[in-house]
Amino acid sequence: MELKKIKQFIKFMDTHNLCELEIEEEGQRIKLKKNLQTQQVVGVPSPTPIIQTVEEPAPKKNTIDIDSPMVGTFYSAAAPGAKPYVTIGDVIHTGDVICIIEAMKLMNEIKSEVTGKIVNIPVENGEAIEFGQHLFELEVV
Repeated sequence: MELKKIKQFIKFMDTHNLCELEIEEEGQRIKLKKNLQTQQVVGVPSPTPIIQTVEEPAPKKNTIDIDSPMVGTFYSAAAPGAKPYVTIGDVIHTGDVICIIEAMKLMNEIKSEVTGKIVNIPVENGEAIEFGQHLFELEVV
């Protein structure tokens, strides 16, 4: 296939905002693919400019997050109807059990690795959680 024709295909991809193009012509096949991770878009005409504003949250003072160490189901108490391990406003200490995560039918007690006051619990009892998901927000005391 001629270089001129390949350049036309690349121009076609740019014109139609395509990431990948595969063509078979006269027994020859070519596949063109853009590397989107390192591609820089320069001088692409846009009919309307897109302006996006992102509000940055106010910086939190002396707070840290406790994240889930595993995928599973979050439980705030040892049994249904039992008193939760922690609630908003409680002061916890290093080594205190703060919740249970059920993973593969095993109940895993999650212990605090820091001392602080619970200011937010963004998950609900019985909620499916992901690895690294925020479970608690603590104010360092």
